[in-house]
Amino acid sequence: MRDITTLRSRLLRALTTGGVVLALIVVGSGFAVYQMIDRQAQVADRFFTIITEAESAYTRLVDAETAVRGYAITGSEVTLEPYQRVDDALDTFAGVAENRSGRITPMVQEAAQRAWDVATTWDQDFAQPIITQVEAEGPASVSAVQITVGQVGFDRTRVAVQDYLDLLRERRAVADAELERWTQLVVLALSLLAIAAVIAAILLWQTLRRWITEPLNALAEDTRAVSSGDLHHRVETTGPGEIAALAEDVERMRLGLVEQLQSIEASRAEVAAAHEQLSEQAEELRRSNRDLEQFAYVASHDLQEPLRKVASFTQLLQKRYGGQLDERADQYIGFAVDGAKRMQALIQDLLGFSRVGRIGGEVTEVAMSGALDDALDNLGSLIEDAGATVEAEDLPTVSGERGLLVQLLQNLVGNAVKFRDPDRAPVVRVSARRVGAEWEFECRDNGIGIDPQYAERVFVIFQRLHPKDVYGGTGIGLALCKKIVEYHGGRIWLGDTDGVGTSIRWTLPAADPVNDVPAVPGQEE
Repeated sequence: MRDITTLRSRLLRALTTGGVVLALIVVGSGFAVYQMIDRQAQVADRFFTIITEAESAYTRLVDAETAVRGYAITGSEVTLEPYQRVDDALDTFAGVAENRSGRITPMVQEAAQRAWDVATTWDQDFAQPIITQVEAEGPASVSAVQITVGQVGFDRTRVAVQDYLDLLRERRAVADAELERWTQLVVLALSLLAIAAVIAAILLWQTLRRWITEPLNALAEDTRAVSSGDLHHRVETTGPGEIAALAEDVERMRLGLVEQLQSIEASRAEVAAAHEQLSEQAEELRRSNRDLEQFAYVASHDLQEPLRKVASFTQLLQKRYGGQLDERADQYIGFAVDGAKRMQALIQDLLGFSRVGRIGGEVTEVAMSGALDDALDNLGSLIEDAGATVEAEDLPTVSGERGLLVQLLQNLVGNAVKFRDPDRAPVVRVSARRVGAEWEFECRDNGIGIDPQYAERVFVIFQRLHPKDVYGGTGIGLALCKKIVEYHGGRIWLGDTDGVGTSIRWTLPAADPVNDVPAVPGQEE
């Protein structure tokens, strides 16, 4: 009789020993596979997503900084469009800094917090004030110092974001190393399992190859294709549930990257279109300037000569035959003489208007008190006939072209005297006060005044508020003043009078703009 019990016992012991060994190998293999999948999820999903979002946020910040500087130069709202996405970039850093899931280390959260703090400071202290300033005062109001300060602030943002990205890449490298080690352990466990039980290993290998190895390899291959830049490579969902779920996560991540890439490409296309539009506008401006130069040439040569002949012969006709014809003929001759003179004045004023900024003179330090004296000398007869009084405080020295600044003061004082109130003697007062790197001037009179509803219209060329038979002129005076002031980098507007008369205010750059002198107390508006 066989010792079945003994055999059974041996078999049982052998099977038990083999089962324990196989169980240990299986448990170890399962643990290694779990760790490998977890590390792969960290590398392929968590770190890849957070790094991609951080790089995209950094790109948005760079585009926003470029948009703000472009808006400060051009004033065009088209260039400001990339800045509208700056909140998305800030939210990216804030989301990591405020994450409480425990999956993000405190060191990464601190780096994200620093990046968010510096970027927010740049946005609040530079970008938003510059945009508000350009909207209120125009791009000419933005100084080079402000642009430099903004660039320095953004450089701090750039460094903080780069430190954050470097830390993320370092953590990803650690996860990559752990993933490699766990992958090696899985291979080793599978090898041991194959040696311990050949038949079971063959069956198990077939199962593993079919349901684990091949899906993981396919997923790894798809992931490498996507990570290498082929974002249109589809990640196939194959294998058991865990790997299929991981593949679905990677596929959703890929689709998100595709959407972000399309958004970036659309933004680039918009920027390119805006650049092309600016180029077309610049070319149109060059053509307009050439036409203006041609017009100036025609006005100064071709139009002046026949007009002088018409005026000369009409005046000669009036002198020789005045009183010899009937009253209506004398009236017609008078109309012709007056029209010729007004046409000459209009051509001269228009020619002067076209020359501002086109025929540049020497920019020097101009004492405005001396410029005012020259303007008053030119207006001597007009001031004397009107019995006008011109008062001036201690006027400062500014940077500009002396001839144009004399013309500016002459036009403003001349207008103040011309549009005087018939019931009182005209009084004109010219003053100035320091505002930052500029001087703000005011020419105030006690004349007939200007209705505030015409505050913008008065600076438009050929715009008149009164009939020409009541107040003479060509309608170019204040438009010329506006062009001269803007040519010097300032602005001009109709001020509040709090009473009778008119107040014209304008700004000009100071001769020492680096000294930020505050406004004189008591002279605030």
